[in-house]
Amino acid sequence: MNATALEKLIPLTCIAMDAPEKEFLHELRKSTASFLFLTKNNKIYAYLNIDEIDNEERFSLDKKMAETKAVPIKNIGECKLGSPMSFAQMFQIMGEHITLVKNDKDEYIGYINRVDALIELFRQENTNTDIFKVILSSIPMGIFIVDSERKIVNCNESGLKMIKSSYEKVMRAKSGDIFNEEHIDTVFSTGETLLNQIHIKDDMGVLVDYSPIRNDNNEVDGLIIIVQDLPMVEEMAMEIEYVRDLNTDLNAILATMYDELLVVNKEGKLLRHSESLIHDFWGVKDIKELEGKNLLEIEKSGVYNPSIVRPVLEKKKKVSIVQETPAGKTVLAVGNPIFNENGEIHRIVIALRDITETTMLKDELRETKRLTRNYKNELEKLKNKNNTYSRQIIYCSSKMEKVMNRIRKLADFDSTVLILGESGVGKELIARSIHSEGNRAHQPYLAVNCGAITEDLLESELFGYTKGAFTGADSKGKVGYFEQANHGVLFLDEVSEIPPRLQVKLLRVLQEKEVTPVGSTKAIPIDVQIIAATNRNLEKMVEEGSFREDLFYRINVIPIQVPPLRERPEDIPLLAFHFIQQLNDKYKKNYHLSPDAVTLLEVYDWPGNIRELQNQIERLVVTADDDVISADFVAHSLKFGPMKRTKPMVTGILPMHEAKEHLEEQLILLAMKQYKTTTKAAQVLQISQSAVSRKYQKILKKQTNNPDS
Repeated sequence: MNATALEKLIPLTCIAMDAPEKEFLHELRKSTASFLFLTKNNKIYAYLNIDEIDNEERFSLDKKMAETKAVPIKNIGECKLGSPMSFAQMFQIMGEHITLVKNDKDEYIGYINRVDALIELFRQENTNTDIFKVILSSIPMGIFIVDSERKIVNCNESGLKMIKSSYEKVMRAKSGDIFNEEHIDTVFSTGETLLNQIHIKDDMGVLVDYSPIRNDNNEVDGLIIIVQDLPMVEEMAMEIEYVRDLNTDLNAILATMYDELLVVNKEGKLLRHSESLIHDFWGVKDIKELEGKNLLEIEKSGVYNPSIVRPVLEKKKKVSIVQETPAGKTVLAVGNPIFNENGEIHRIVIALRDITETTMLKDELRETKRLTRNYKNELEKLKNKNNTYSRQIIYCSSKMEKVMNRIRKLADFDSTVLILGESGVGKELIARSIHSEGNRAHQPYLAVNCGAITEDLLESELFGYTKGAFTGADSKGKVGYFEQANHGVLFLDEVSEIPPRLQVKLLRVLQEKEVTPVGSTKAIPIDVQIIAATNRNLEKMVEEGSFREDLFYRINVIPIQVPPLRERPEDIPLLAFHFIQQLNDKYKKNYHLSPDAVTLLEVYDWPGNIRELQNQIERLVVTADDDVISADFVAHSLKFGPMKRTKPMVTGILPMHEAKEHLEEQLILLAMKQYKTTTKAAQVLQISQSAVSRKYQKILKKQTNNPDS
C-alpha cells in the first residue's frame, strides 16, 4: 500500500475490556467512532461495528454483550505501508467492512474502509490485482466503476464490447459522455438505484442499471454501472414471451377439455388446475380457494371420500376410483403419477368427470329401450301404405311438428289448402302428405307446375279441350287435370304464375265446382280438393294487381306456412344423415359426417333450403376422399357470406340474463360460422380464445341435449 492511502486512514479508537465496568461504559458512551477496537493487555483482539447496533441496544450495551457482538481481529484484512497485498488479503478486504493498516514496525496505525481499500488495490499493478481484473472481465454483463468526480476508473471487457469502445477511450472519461448524464446526476443526488434504463445511440443499444457506491458517512462516493446488450435482453424477452404463449395455449387446451384436471405434488398439495369445475364437488365456490392446500387433508374433512391421491401414492401407478360427495354427486377420478429421474413420484395428474347424470341416464336408457320396443310394435300395427309421404318428411323441430299437426287435422276435411314457403322447403312433399293422410288417399293425386307451362298450353292441360278445339289439337280431344283428378287431389305448384285470364277460369272452378274444356260450352261437374303452393307473397301481388283478390281468398282457406331450414337448424342433422344414408345405400358406400361437419351444416343459412342441403350432401359424397367427411371439407364447399354488423332486434320481453345468454350464443355461432376457428372468432369478438372454445362447446352440448331449444 502506498502513501496515498494515508489520506483515507482513520485512527483507531480502543476500549480496554480488562478495565472496570464503569470505566468501560464511560469510554463507550463518549465515543463517536463507527468502529471500536477491544483490547486486553493493551493488545487489540476484536472490534465492534457500532453502526450495526441499533440505538436501543447501544444504550444497554455492557461488557458481556460487547463480547457477544465483537468480531475477532483475525477476520479483518491487513495491509502494510510500502508492501503489496497478498492474494488472501485481497479476499479479506472484500469480506469485511474495514482493513487494518500497519507501519514498518508492525504496529497498527489505523484502518481504511472497504471501498478505499479496493480502490487502493486496483491502483496496484501485480499478479494478484490481475486476478481481480480477470474475474471482473469474465462477468458476462458490462461493469463500469465511476468515482466521485464522475469519471470512469475501471471497467471490464464485456462492457467495452457492448458500448463498442476501447479501454484507452473509456478510462478517466466523463461517464456522462458515454451514458445518460441525467440518470447519473439523479443517482448522485438522490442515492437511489435506477434499473432497466434503455440507452440507445447510433453505435450502441444497451440496458443500463445505475447503482450508488456509498462511503462511511453514507454519502454517494461513486457509481457502479451495469450494462446488458439489448439483443441479449430481446432474446430473453422473446423466450419469456414464447413460454408465456405456451402457457396460454396450455390453459386454452385445458379449458376446452370436458374433464376437470388437477396437478398435485407428491405431498398432495394442489399446484394448478383447469378452468372446468365440477360444481358442488369441492364445497367451495371457486377451486382457486384450494390452491396450495393438501387434498389429503380435505379428504379428512369429509368433503369427498375417498381421495384419488392416496391410492396413487401407495400403488405408484395409474388408479381409477369413483368418489361420492355429501351432495350426492358421483365422480369418476383418474390419477396418473408422473415420476422423476430417480423413479420417485414428482407430480400426480388427476382427471375428474361427473358421472352422476351418466349413471342415471344408463338406467333411463334401459327403460327407454324397453318402451321403444313397445312403441315400435304398436307403430308397426298402425302403419299403412297411405302414409308413405308423411314418413318421408324428416323433422324433429317444434315448428315442423306444428305443420304436421295441421296436416293431420285436415285428414277429415276437403278444404282448399295454400302452402306457403321459400323455394326448396318441400312444399310438394307437404301436398303429398295431405293427400296420403286425408280421406282421398285412395283417389287420384295429380301435380302441375303452373310456372313451367306456357299460358295456352296450361289452359288446355288444366281444363282439357274438345275435338278440333284449335290447330294442332288431338283429334280425340283431351281430358284436363281437373277431370283426371276428379274425387282426388290436384296440386297447383307455383299458383302465383297463373296468367290473369286463367285466374278467372280457375276461380269459376273453385266457386261452381265445374270445369269447361277449351272449345266446349258444356260444363262438367267435378269434385276435386285443390292444394296450391307458392314461394311468392300473394298478398303483395294482390295489392300490385297481378293476382286476383277473389281468387286469393278462394285458395287461402287453410294456409300452411312451411318454415325455411335456417329457422329449424335442429332438423338439419336428421336431414343430412337421411340423405347421406340414401346415397350410401344407393352406391354401396359408408360415408359419415364428423360432429364438427354437422355443426357447420347447422350454422349455414341454406338459402336453397332442403333442396340445397340434399344437393350439397350429394356433392360432398361424390367428391370426398375419406369416409369421414370433415368440417374443413364442408367449409370449402359451402359459401358463407360476410358478417353483417346489425343491431340485435328484441321482439319480446324475457329475463335479462336469458337475453344476454341468447345474444351471446348467436354471436358465437355467427363468428364460428364465418371464421371456422375459435382463434379467429376470439379476435373478432374481442375475448379470449379459451372463452370462445368453452362457450362454443357448451352451446353445442345444449343443442344436443335440447334439440328444440
